[in-house]
Amino acid sequence: MRLTDLYFSEFLYFYRMKNLCTLGAVLFCTIINAQFKISIESPSSFASKDAILYTLNGSKDIISSKETKNGNQWVFNVPNKYLGMMKIYFPDSNASFNLISENRNVNATLETDGNKIKAVVYKDEANKLMEEVQDLQKKNELIFPALVQIKDYYKDNSEFGSALRKEINRLNQKVSIDADKFPFINYYHTNYNKFLVEQSSVPVPGQEEIGNFLYGSNELLETSSLLRPMLVNYLNSGNNAQVEQNIDNLLKRLDVTTPRGQTVLSELIDIFDVYSMTNLKEKYLGEAKSLKCSINERLASTLKANKNVEMGNVFPNYSFTSPTKTAAKNLHSIKSNKKIILFWSSTCSHCEAELPKILEKYSELKKQNIEVIGLSLDSDANSYKKKVAALPWINDSELKGWNSSYAETYNIHATPTYFILDAQNKIIAKPDHVADALQFLGLK
Repeated sequence: MRLTDLYFSEFLYFYRMKNLCTLGAVLFCTIINAQFKISIESPSSFASKDAILYTLNGSKDIISSKETKNGNQWVFNVPNKYLGMMKIYFPDSNASFNLISENRNVNATLETDGNKIKAVVYKDEANKLMEEVQDLQKKNELIFPALVQIKDYYKDNSEFGSALRKEINRLNQKVSIDADKFPFINYYHTNYNKFLVEQSSVPVPGQEEIGNFLYGSNELLETSSLLRPMLVNYLNSGNNAQVEQNIDNLLKRLDVTTPRGQTVLSELIDIFDVYSMTNLKEKYLGEAKSLKCSINERLASTLKANKNVEMGNVFPNYSFTSPTKTAAKNLHSIKSNKKIILFWSSTCSHCEAELPKILEKYSELKKQNIEVIGLSLDSDANSYKKKVAALPWINDSELKGWNSSYAETYNIHATPTYFILDAQNKIIAKPDHVADALQFLGLK
């Protein structure tokens, strides 16, 4: 089985600028401490009060600090040296934006529409350069191939032909990056293009070359957002019949008693979870559980989230925010013979296909005292409210999308995701699809 190709946006933006754990703390604390500031300004109409700064470890978020608005500004003081991806999240409005650090002051101004961020104007040199690099990168991937294909249809001396070739030449130029001044941008740009961009003139890196890089790279790998897509390419570039052997070889070389080995092990477990590669997930989750050494925070968070939803365990309780169709305060206080817990979203196409099947059987479920509880990963209130108005079962949402607390608590990587609980809220089934859920309950 080959994994679907994963694109830059899934790791830089959707899932999006995530966690610096023990690895980062250990690595960077050995470097000379260096304080820098992040200053963010917004219009007075942007009503968010608090802002949270995140740093990155692979693909997981960790809170670095939290600040409250002073006037129309937030100022974060970062006490230790840090180079890599960062994110600022405004929980009041569920808005966020991305930035980078070259261990120097960062300044940005938000352009907003109500409580939505329309654009970010970066004023510091590093983030302005990173924005330029990413813009050129996207155009090279999306536009450049098409321009090359059509250029021969227009004469060089025509107005359009001349403009076309000028744009091709511009996009074909390399961005000049001073590696000494901008080490993180140089690292990111160089390795993104080498390992994650298909180039007809350059051979695709093989599994051995990717493995060498994962082993030999410095600590910027964890803070760059490149780790997970690089692991996916590592898996895709090998022999399908030797997937386990290739993974074993990589983990043995990285050494799972080290912070990098544990971070890679954690990432692989999550990848197998995303793609429903159950056997591989269970094997390497078992290996992680059996480690006798100290484990870093990155792997500890993966182990905790998976333990929360192990078969036979009590499903962690959840206090509702603004539930529909119930006066209950939390999930455990709902009494029923069984519960179907459904994680979904109004914008999820698979949910659109599966929810009507629950609706068809809902009266039969109620006759058997089986309750359906939906926890939505929506972020748009209007979209969510329109959808739940037509759903007869209990629903709740924090309206924070994948920033919702239950995404991590219940180890949710995709929608829809199902759990079936017994009367004591113990997990008795984790069906992949609604048909499996109904069959388990004898309703198919």
